[in-house]
Amino acid sequence: MEGVEAEIVIVGAGIAGLTTSLGLHRIVAASTISGLPTSEISFTTKASRGHHEVRGVRRKVLLETLQKELPSGTIRFSSKVVSIQEEESGGCFKLVHLANGSVVKAKVLIGCDGVNSVVSKWLGFKKPTFVGRSAIRGFADFKGSHGFEPRFLQFFGKGVRSGFVPCNEDTMFWFFTFTPSTKDKEVEENPAKMKEFVLSNLGKVPDKVKAVVEITELDSIACSPLSFRRPWELFWANTSKGNVCVAGDALHPMTPDIGQGGCAALEDSVVLARCLAEALREKPSGGMEEGDGKEEYKRIERGLKLFARERRWRGFVLISAAYMVGSVQQSSGVVVNFLRDKVLATFLAGMLLKMADFDCGRLSIS
Repeated sequence: MEGVEAEIVIVGAGIAGLTTSLGLHRIVAASTISGLPTSEISFTTKASRGHHEVRGVRRKVLLETLQKELPSGTIRFSSKVVSIQEEESGGCFKLVHLANGSVVKAKVLIGCDGVNSVVSKWLGFKKPTFVGRSAIRGFADFKGSHGFEPRFLQFFGKGVRSGFVPCNEDTMFWFFTFTPSTKDKEVEENPAKMKEFVLSNLGKVPDKVKAVVEITELDSIACSPLSFRRPWELFWANTSKGNVCVAGDALHPMTPDIGQGGCAALEDSVVLARCLAEALREKPSGGMEEGDGKEEYKRIERGLKLFARERRWRGFVLISAAYMVGSVQQSSGVVVNFLRDKVLATFLAGMLLKMADFDCGRLSIS
C-alpha cells in the first residue's frame, strides 16, 4: 500500500511525544503525528547526587512551551492512529493507518500515545489495570498571592487522600483521590458535583486549604480513573520490536502517588533520543552502502533495544513504588492507617524525593 514516507513517526503529542521529538530534532530529523494538544516555585532538597528541586508544573504550559520549540509542521493534529502493520513486501517500513484513511510509512515508529496506546497493544502489552481508585484534580488561580509556602501539603482520611502544592505565587494545584462506588458515576462526569464531593469529603483541613478548592473554576477540574501496568510486564513484554518502541505512559503507566509520571516521560525521551541518534549516526559495517535499508534497520533495532534495557528497571521501580505508596496512604484499614500515621509517615513522604533522585544522563552524544 502506498503512503507518505517519514523517517521517524512519533504517535502522541503529550510530554513524552513532544520531548522525544524535540530531542531528536537536536540531532536527527523527526516527524510527530497524532497530536491532540511553567510556572514554578522550587522546593530544594539535598539528595545522593547533590541538591535537586521538586517543582509543581502546569502540564498545559509545559506542552505549549515544548510545541513552540519544535519546527513548524512537526506536529500533525487530528491524526488518530487506528492500526499498524508490516509491509507485505517484507520491507523495513511500518504502515501506520490513520482514522482519515491515509497511511504513513515509518522508518522508525515510536508510541507515546498514553495509557490506551495503540502501539503498545501492537507490541503485545496488556491493557493497563484499574487500581480501584479515582483522582479529581484542579488548578486554583488566585487574583493575588495565595500566601502558601513552597511546600507540598497532604491530608489523609478513611479511604481518601488530598494534596495541595503551589505552582507559582498565584496558582495552586490540588488533587483528591478516592475509591469510587457505583453511585459516584454521576460525580465523575460533572465538574460541579466533583467540586461539591471534594469539599464535603476533605475532612478537618485548615480553612485556607479548603478555600483553594472553593475558588477553583469548574473548567479547571477533571476526574479520571487511576490505572497502572503490572510492573513485571516490563520484563516479559516487548518494549521494542524491530523498528518500533513505546515510551512514557504507553510504556509504564503508573498511579500519580509519587508524582513521577511526567518526570519519567522526560527521562524516557532523553534516553530514547540519545540511543536512537547513536544508532542512526553509526557508520555502516562490512562495506555496506550508506543507503542500505536492512543495515540501517538493524542499527535502529539495536538502538531501541538499548533504550528498552536502560529504562526497564527504572519503570519497574517507579510503578511499584507508586502503587505501594498510594495503597498505604489511601488505606481504609485500621492497622494500616495506624502504621501510616505513626510509623511510616516519614518514609512515605521521603519516597517522593527518593524516586526523583535519578540521573538519566545527557541528551548529547559523542
